Amino acid sequence: NMDKIFFEELNLPKPKYNLNIGSGTHGEQTGRMLIEIEKVLLNEKPDVVIVQGDTNTVLAGALVASKLKIDIAHVEAGLRSFDKNMPEEINRVLTDHIGDYLFSPTEIAKNNLLSEGIEENKIFVVGNTIVDATLQNLKIAEKNENIKNIGINSDNINHFL
Repeated sequence: NMDKIFFEELNLPKPKYNLNIGSGTHGEQTGRMLIEIEKVLLNEKPDVVIVQGDTNTVLAGALVASKLKIDIAHVEAGLRSFDKNMPEEINRVLTDHIGDYLFSPTEIAKNNLLSEGIEENKIFVVGNTIVDATLQNLKIAEKNENIKNIGINSDNINHFL
């Protein structure tokens, strides 16, 4: 339900699959995702699985792909909080270490990966997808009254980025 608003307001096509995982502990969510993602990947037979971010879904997708010998591309690779009390930090590190193509937003993120012993030929500095998505969808957002009310528009967007 959380992502429904993005599909509606950004005029995105409905996803081909909805895993219907819902809430639960990290272990419950990740375990159910492993089962459902494996079914999708066995059906689709992709050459590469692209995961983005640091959620339990990212880790589950990367783990399943790794077990099925499918290459993994991680977008937002190398981001670190250096706080292993955060579940997202564990997801980031594990995903990066089993990834084949690591798309880092910055040189700092690239250096984090290098300092962890990851081979440089796996790392690509590509910029920040959040900035790209914001710029791409600015025209749609400008039509939204809620966005207008906080004063974001194409004239001042760089101030917020």
